[in-house]
Amino acid sequence: MLSARYQHEFLEAGCDEAGRGCLAGPVFAAAVILPPDFDHQLLNDSKQISEELRYQLRAEIEEKAIAWAVASVDNFEIDEINILNASFLAMHRAIEKLHMEPQFLIIDGNRFKKYRNTPHECIIKGDGKYFSIAAASILAKTYRDDFMMRIALEHPEYDWHSNKGYPTIKHRNTVMKIGFTPYHRRTFRVSDPQLSIF
Repeated sequence: MLSARYQHEFLEAGCDEAGRGCLAGPVFAAAVILPPDFDHQLLNDSKQISEELRYQLRAEIEEKAIAWAVASVDNFEIDEINILNASFLAMHRAIEKLHMEPQFLIIDGNRFKKYRNTPHECIIKGDGKYFSIAAASILAKTYRDDFMMRIALEHPEYDWHSNKGYPTIKHRNTVMKIGFTPYHRRTFRVSDPQLSIF
């Protein structure tokens, strides 16, 4: 069972990203502030639920959240500053877009670059522990998937409608056969993809 809050003193936002291990496309991030008494029987880490349910939950999150925002960092910026820093930047951009400023942040994972003077806590597998991080994971994932589906129409041979830019064998082989698109991350190894979690 997920928890509504990490702490109860400050206005809290949960943050997560999607697309860090991809060969193509931006990394997306979301920040979500939920009501302190929020509860949901089906909300969980986006990787643990079906695509259909993710989109159903996205509509509920957007309706019931006190505030939510989604932001991205494109492949050119990723190549310039590296994927770890790009993930932090995407989360910072999402936090900045919230219509109210959170007083405390809970971040999925074990590392984060401090946002202004806002205190934060990194929580390993936090998207399976706290509703706001799970909600952020769903927003980041579904908005990124929507983006990849749109650009898949421009480059159908890379199978992005199915792999969403992740380094499947077909995706890697296509890159090695016909080369990069303007959406590919040039600093990522295609023959031996960077799949480790930083």
